[in-house]
Amino acid sequence: QVQLVEAGVGLVHPGGSLRLSCVASGFTFKTYAMSWYRQPPGKERELGAQISSTGGSRNYADPVKGRFTISRDNAKNTVYLQMDSLSPEDTAVYYCSFKGPRHYWGQGTQVTVST
Repeated sequence: QVQLVEAGVGLVHPGGSLRLSCVASGFTFKTYAMSWYRQPPGKERELGAQISSTGGSRNYADPVKGRFTISRDNAKNTVYLQMDSLSPEDTAVYYCSFKGPRHYWGQGTQVTVST
């Protein structure tokens, strides 16, 4: 059974940092590209960052480029999202995801950036 379990729920002040992690199980993690999506309040889910199966290629959406870093540890079946210079516009539920026979999602973790 495929499972994606995110961790890193947080309330962060503007300008602060937070690292999310996602532990995967139930599939061959090292063979799949992984993604982080986010869904701001009242808005649609949007792609934030992607990383290739080996970690050699990474892509970022424009709103997070230069501030967020996606990485992975295939030995630990874990993908990370380091978020720096956070702003209130980054407030969202963050989801770990990959596309296998269908799109798989974690349960989501809330990140709130506020004073």
